Amino acid sequence: MVGHGDIRVVHRGGSKINSRQSVITQDSRFLLCASGECVKVFSTSTEECVHDLRGHTDAVTGVLLKPSNHLQVYSCSADGTVRLWDFTEGIHIKTYVIGYPVYSIYASAHHEGVIFVVTPMLNDKRSEVFQLVAVHLPQSGDQLVEALELSAVLSDVSSNPAAIGFGKGGEFIASAKGLHLEVFFFKKQKSYRFSLKEDNRKGGKNTFMCVACHQKEDCIATGHEDGKIRLWRNFNHKKEYTYSTLHWHHSAVSSLCFTPEGTNLLSGGLESVLVQWRYNQESQRDFLPRLGSAITHIAVSPDGALFCTSHSDNKITIIQSSVKVSAVIQGLVKGESVRTDLMVDPRSKSLVLNGKPGQLQFYSLQRDKLLYNLDIVQQEYIHESGLEQFEVVKAAFDASGSWMATVEERNQKAAELELNLKLWAFDEQTQSFVLNTNISAPHEARITDMCFCQAADSQTTMLVSTSKDGHFKAWQLSAAAHTEDEGPSWSCDFVGAYHGLVPERCCFSADGSLLAVSFQEVVTVWSPASWELLTTLSQPPQAIRDLCFGRLSCSKYLLGTTASKLLCCWNLLTCSLEWSTTMDVSLLLADPLTENMAAFCFQAGGTDLFVFKPSEPRPLFSHKAVCSGKVTRAIFSPREEMLESCEESSQWLNRSQLHFLTQYMDLMTFTTKAEEDRLLASSRQLVVDDSVAMTPFYLLLGKHRQQETEDAVSSSLSSDTVPQSSAAIKQLLQTPAHVMPSTSYLCSMFVQSLLISVTDSREENKHAEEKMDSEREEEDSEEEMEPSNPRPQQASEGGPEAPALTKAQLRELRRVRKQDHSWSAGFL
Repeated sequence: MVGHGDIRVVHRGGSKINSRQSVITQDSRFLLCASGECVKVFSTSTEECVHDLRGHTDAVTGVLLKPSNHLQVYSCSADGTVRLWDFTEGIHIKTYVIGYPVYSIYASAHHEGVIFVVTPMLNDKRSEVFQLVAVHLPQSGDQLVEALELSAVLSDVSSNPAAIGFGKGGEFIASAKGLHLEVFFFKKQKSYRFSLKEDNRKGGKNTFMCVACHQKEDCIATGHEDGKIRLWRNFNHKKEYTYSTLHWHHSAVSSLCFTPEGTNLLSGGLESVLVQWRYNQESQRDFLPRLGSAITHIAVSPDGALFCTSHSDNKITIIQSSVKVSAVIQGLVKGESVRTDLMVDPRSKSLVLNGKPGQLQFYSLQRDKLLYNLDIVQQEYIHESGLEQFEVVKAAFDASGSWMATVEERNQKAAELELNLKLWAFDEQTQSFVLNTNISAPHEARITDMCFCQAADSQTTMLVSTSKDGHFKAWQLSAAAHTEDEGPSWSCDFVGAYHGLVPERCCFSADGSLLAVSFQEVVTVWSPASWELLTTLSQPPQAIRDLCFGRLSCSKYLLGTTASKLLCCWNLLTCSLEWSTTMDVSLLLADPLTENMAAFCFQAGGTDLFVFKPSEPRPLFSHKAVCSGKVTRAIFSPREEMLESCEESSQWLNRSQLHFLTQYMDLMTFTTKAEEDRLLASSRQLVVDDSVAMTPFYLLLGKHRQQETEDAVSSSLSSDTVPQSSAAIKQLLQTPAHVMPSTSYLCSMFVQSLLISVTDSREENKHAEEKMDSEREEEDSEEEMEPSNPRPQQASEGGPEAPALTKAQLRELRRVRKQDHSWSAGFL
């Protein structure tokens, strides 16, 4: 058995970006947020992720701008470190080792060289009691520094970062937990504690939820569970404190934030409305409604130009001038549970699962970005607790991605179960799925499983669904109707049953020649061509949980897991049990590109992973305790580029990547050390000038423009050079249109890249033409001079005739005549 070696379980895509308050930079150009084990840097104008600050080995729990340098940022993590980054260039500067998990981080410009972090009580790392600790950062030139000087400030604080805040230039710090508010004054080194009753007279809950401190006055705003906001004053005296109450929210206030000048107080909660209260004029308030989902965090840029709200559906909204939504950064939507399986769209290679109510989301794991949402239910969702509405519970794709099937259901207490089976066709023009067939009440009871025939060379498209009503049905795509306007549609081709038992699982073989359907403890194998029952397979009397056919060279095997904690492998050639082992498998799935299969096993409160081939008894890879709780959703996704790992323990990751959801709805994956080093090296290659915005357009054209300028200085092109293909032009044609600048801006640059440099040849031609013109003029002048110079008269009639000069001699004589002979006068 091969251990996990250098393979780690990490957050790679689809991580939560709403778990902590985001940070807007000093110039409002970038937004930074914690995302899994890294810090993401987004452009506030283009919504694009321009940097991933990687280095932490556990979840990032806080992001904070360095007060003394607005180009640097701190990040803290549960791995017990605080890291300092230059976020403009994506460079890691320094790591401070705290030694204990850090759950939030705070700093003030008046406390230079000191940061404040929340850690468990120092005597027990697993303690649920937390304290606020001041960390004195040592001045050292080393990149890895151990912070040994820790001093406790407050004990028994909340691990919620929104429950602690600095006030009035760092003079005091306020902490709220339960029904108590504690204020610590640094100058006095003294704290005051204020308490509220559990319930007020009207039955509202007084529990503290969040805290915000005014930066210029002695005022603390607290949000409470009953939706009220209290403004505390005179809290520097334990008995003379006062507070006033504001009330608009009907449920708990989740976040509060003062603007930098202190003129406004922002609040948000479950209502999806950002409320702006005028300070000292609280009766005047402004609203920004319909933000889509509950507000969890609020942040304001240092110049007050931008507001930022984090939402419960893993979304960040950037608001400009307090009234206009300028950008939306949407992460992977993860609710309380995922009713559908995790799927991969064969066309876009994106992850598909439940998203917003009644919708499916298509999420790119490679780009870590939401592509689009598809409305399946096509009904307005009503936000009311206890109201039963249609939910998407099943979904499946065919092999080519041309068809998608969905099941939606609604179970009202006073009515029967409502079921809809919908078949969606992919539209090439809109590049999305369009509803083709809607089948109401496809079964008489809840649908338990559904799968397409995945054979690539299949002549017909077939879907099989199983139900609690004791039947499985085969749905087939029929030919086009008689009228030209109507296209092909789906109809029921076969209804099967077995001795009145309830079918639970179904799956097709890789070539589509066999269909396996489990009826409680019996596995039936059918021929889809004739719908003949070929054989039955059975094991100890326990229900079958999962069914999987082997792939490629292992296609003769059928594997199943049972409720009696057995993993069985049948040989379909001999119709007998090949092997079985005792294992509590919570999820079994096959890699579509290789023979490998993955089994998640639950034991001792955690989940173990085993990767194996059905033909070999020895697992290829095993990993103990990949997470706590059960894993019930996982998927193999194909890689864009194959890995070239030669180690036996990681070869199963070469072509596919395994993603799974934990019980806390965290999307995790497995990665090798070589892959992490490659990602880290690629993020360090980008060096950006501080004066230029780090945008995809800059990365696209800026480096090529700089390279072309250097090439032009070092060497010039000759006149007979053939234009070569420009790398910048190639990338321009491949870049998405929504991140490109206007065409007018690119036109001149594009045209110049197509031109041939002929500067040198023009100068040479010019000199040659001037020389030829001068010679031509000399010849013309000679021809004019010849008739005007008569031959010299003979000295005597019989004297000899004087010889005539040639043209070359005349030119030489004319040249000598033009020369300056004044220098010879000195010798005379």
